[in-house]
Amino acid sequence: MTQASQTSLLISNAHSILTGRADDGGRAAGPDIRIVDGRIQAIGKLTALPGERVLDATDCVVYPAWVNTHHHLFQSLLKGDPGGLNLSLTEWLAATPYRYRASFDEKLFRLAARIGLVELARSGCATVADHHYLYYPGMPYDSSAILFEEAEALGLRFVLCRGGATQTRQLEADLPSALRPESLQAYQDDVARLAARYHDVAPDAMRRIVMAPTTPLYSVQPAELRELAAFGRSLGLRLHSHLSETVEYQQAARGKFGCSPVAFVAEHDWLGPDVWYAHLVKLDAEEIALLGQTGTGIAHCPQSNGRLGSGIAPVRQLEAAGVTVSIGVDGAASNEAADMISETHAAWLMQRARGGQDALPGYAGGTSEGGADAASIEDVVRWGSTGGARVLGIDGLQGIAVGGCADIAVYALDDPRYFGLHDPAIGPVACGGRPHLKWLLVQGRAVVDNDSLPGVDLVQLGREARAAVKALLA
Repeated sequence: MTQASQTSLLISNAHSILTGRADDGGRAAGPDIRIVDGRIQAIGKLTALPGERVLDATDCVVYPAWVNTHHHLFQSLLKGDPGGLNLSLTEWLAATPYRYRASFDEKLFRLAARIGLVELARSGCATVADHHYLYYPGMPYDSSAILFEEAEALGLRFVLCRGGATQTRQLEADLPSALRPESLQAYQDDVARLAARYHDVAPDAMRRIVMAPTTPLYSVQPAELRELAAFGRSLGLRLHSHLSETVEYQQAARGKFGCSPVAFVAEHDWLGPDVWYAHLVKLDAEEIALLGQTGTGIAHCPQSNGRLGSGIAPVRQLEAAGVTVSIGVDGAASNEAADMISETHAAWLMQRARGGQDALPGYAGGTSEGGADAASIEDVVRWGSTGGARVLGIDGLQGIAVGGCADIAVYALDDPRYFGLHDPAIGPVACGGRPHLKWLLVQGRAVVDNDSLPGVDLVQLGREARAAVKALLA
């Protein structure tokens, strides 16, 4: 299932190279990168070889391609729904994603997936982990297959976090038949089918499957949660879900199980270096310590957490405790800018804002006035690239380093948003926006060339999206 470019190419004369690594300070001098057979062969001052393709990166900045570790691609047609725009998580779930869920037929679902993947690719994202939970008994189309097909058509790495539920929340009780839960056996059988068909254990895998019941506290019985963990691990799969997104998680865990959300999942074998959770906004000190001790990971989703008013995850405290940090955009229905440039920009700002929010005056025991040192650009690039690769277990993604897969984004900072930068390297994250993407390489193959995706007509895609929204509203 692996792919590799069988040609040698040279990224030449880059202004700056950020590596996504901690062991080199997050930067490489370059200015050149040689790629052979899909892997980085050399970094430094290099001379083009005879017949070698040269990508002229003059005045450009080079980043490792982004790794998005939590998404809901079907929500790409649910952006800005007025019915849910000003609601917090629980009410928003009923108002938007659950309300429209039954409206998705095969055509609408495929279009939504394509829109989300194109949006991500144009931000420099090469690897997408989609926490997909649109499954129900008698479903007339194979949504899993569609996701893999659309990702493959664009040349992206795709990780299917196979969501699902064997029970429903009360908020879903009066909603359409598309919300009917699966049986535990049917869920396990489909995960086994998908693993046999798609799961690639290679370090440079283009396809992976993850066991990912939608929400541990609500979607399955406690005994089933433990059984799903054992079943997933027996197939060599990692585990993923939502956790501690809002105070409702804390309330529900205490009310139903007499413990914190993290203590609950710990009792049911859902912590460890093969597990990562989206959100983890509401945590106490004991939970942070337990997550760190077990090496569990986080998909930090700052824009969705901000949009829903959930809060800001304590990412620096989590990382200091031993948690692997990655970044996810979450679904577009709770994040109208579901791309990795916007998300990393928000991650950079929000960690600093959280540090400032926690600051106290000296007479109350404080030691600083703010949190401007809470996250550097290099930290954020690391979280969004090699941090993501680590939680997904794709070991070939080593950032920009000799021997690693050549998943690389080359940005031209030719918009006024980026003019005047003293250090252009920080531009894509610090300035936000959407820098011109000269190339996005996935294992050395250009899947975006001069800001365009071969075979993708953005005008037509926009036309289809507008028609689809009209159909959903009707």
